[in-house]
Amino acid sequence: MGEERVIDGGGREFRRVSDELRARMAGGTYPVRSFLPSQRDLAEEFGVSRDTVQRVLRELSNEGWTESRQGSGTRVIKNQRILSSAAKATRSPRGVTLGPLISEAFEQPEVRLDVYTLTSESLDAHIRLQAERIRGGFIRPRSIVLRMLLPATSLPLPYPRAMDDENAPRLRDRLLAITERHTDSLRSVLRDLRTEQLVPAVDVQIRHAPLTPAFKLYVLNGTEVLFGPYEVIERPVVLETGDEIRALDVLGLGSTLTHHVRDANADSPGSVFVTSMQSWFESVWVLLSE
Repeated sequence: MGEERVIDGGGREFRRVSDELRARMAGGTYPVRSFLPSQRDLAEEFGVSRDTVQRVLRELSNEGWTESRQGSGTRVIKNQRILSSAAKATRSPRGVTLGPLISEAFEQPEVRLDVYTLTSESLDAHIRLQAERIRGGFIRPRSIVLRMLLPATSLPLPYPRAMDDENAPRLRDRLLAITERHTDSLRSVLRDLRTEQLVPAVDVQIRHAPLTPAFKLYVLNGTEVLFGPYEVIERPVVLETGDEIRALDVLGLGSTLTHHVRDANADSPGSVFVTSMQSWFESVWVLLSE
C-alpha cells in the first residue's frame, strides 16, 4: 500500500481524482441517483492505484456525495439543493441546482461574481466548467470579474476542528492547503482566458476578512443571490496520507441554498434581499478585508 502511494504521487493524485469527481457530480456528468464508474475503471482512467480510488470514494461518502454498497457500486445521492421562488425554477420538474445558475450568469456579456465562503472548492469546479464552455465557443463574455471573500488565514476557526488536540494542526493545514489549491486554480483558469484572448477583460480579486463564515453567499451579476447557512456536523475526515480522524466540520454541500432574484419592484422580498446582501458584501469588502 505504501508503494502504491509513492507511485501515485501521494496527496497530489488523491486530490486530483477527488476534485475531478466532485466537478463531474456538480456539473451533472454524474447526476443524483447515477452510479460512478467502477473502482477499476476509475483507477485506469486516472492512472492511479486502487488504493487511491478507495480513499477518494471514502472521502466523497463522508462528505455526503455518495454511498457505496457491496456488490452494487457507488451511487451519487446528493447535490447542492437550492430552493427558489423564481418562475423559471418553479416550472422545472427537476428543481434547481447551482450549475445552471452559474452557467446563466456566464451567458451574460459582463459577468460579475461576488462570493463569500469558507473555501473556494465548489466554486472552482463550476468556474472550470464555464471556462470549457468559453473555449468551446458556446459562450463569449466580454468581461469576467470575480471578487471572493475568505476567512483570514490567521483566524482561529471553530471548524474544521479535530476531536483531539493531537490532530488539530493537521486538520488546519488541510484546510489551508485546500483553500490555496483552489484559489490558485481559479486565478489560473480565469487569467488563462484573458491570456488566450478568449475574454478581453478578466479581474480576479481574493481578500481575507477576520470573520468565521457562518453562511455561503453568491451574488450573481448583481441581480441574483444564493444564500445558505453552514451546518456543523461531526464526521470522519480522510487526510491525504490515508489517515482518518474524527472532526467537527461544515459541508457546503449539505446546506440548502435559497435563491433570490431582483425584479422591477424595489420593495419586493427578492429585490430587498439581493440589495441587502450586496450591501453587506460591499461593506465587508471595503472596511474589513485585506
